[in-house]
Amino acid sequence: MSRSPSPPLDVVAVSEELTPLPKLKRAGNAALDFDGQLDQPLKYHEDVRTGCGGQTWPAGLLLGKHMLRYHRQELPTASILELGAGGGLVGLAVALGCSFGQNSPLLLTDQDEMLGLMQHNIQLNKVESRATALVLNWGEPLPEVVVQRRPSVILAAECVYFEPAFPLLLQTLKDLLALNNEAVIYFCFKKRRRADMQFVKKAKKAFVVRELFDEDRPVFERQSLFLFSFTSKTATGMRA
Repeated sequence: MSRSPSPPLDVVAVSEELTPLPKLKRAGNAALDFDGQLDQPLKYHEDVRTGCGGQTWPAGLLLGKHMLRYHRQELPTASILELGAGGGLVGLAVALGCSFGQNSPLLLTDQDEMLGLMQHNIQLNKVESRATALVLNWGEPLPEVVVQRRPSVILAAECVYFEPAFPLLLQTLKDLLALNNEAVIYFCFKKRRRADMQFVKKAKKAFVVRELFDEDRPVFERQSLFLFSFTSKTATGMRA
């Protein structure tokens, strides 16, 4: 497989861009119930040997909890894609917390380096019928399976981490909304540099951007966590 033009999730390269990075964890399993939103905890294998996306990050925990708390009823009928999934934290939380049909698996996507970890976590939680992993490189044409599915819900947690990748991420978000202009992108990240907010400014030029209600906002705002929805400016239907 050819290498992607997207910047790889290299621990050293990314750590130079983020100030500061949380301490990277050793490989191991975590059990996560998203503050009681899951009756059966998510088993999550963390391993940063193939990239820093292989561990849990605050924005992923926040977005997973938000989706289960506020959108649990609508998600089983949605076509869902997680972008920059790492080990699949948010998508797998949704897969465990919602009752999906056997023929409508979520798509967990990231670069090739993370594919094995996503597949391992799918198997670890026995949700092979509800989730599948595939490679999606930002800025490249969308995989055919994504084009066919026309996702209506896109989950993106902690995707703002490397400024040179901003144009690639933005292009992929545009491509996803071009597939389905009624789709909603749920976008959550932790601000670590002033440049991170430049991505939001660019997004506001391309999409309708809204900060989302969440009862925990006073807590996570103090941690510099931001939670938005992005929708198409040409959409006519409901919004998040």
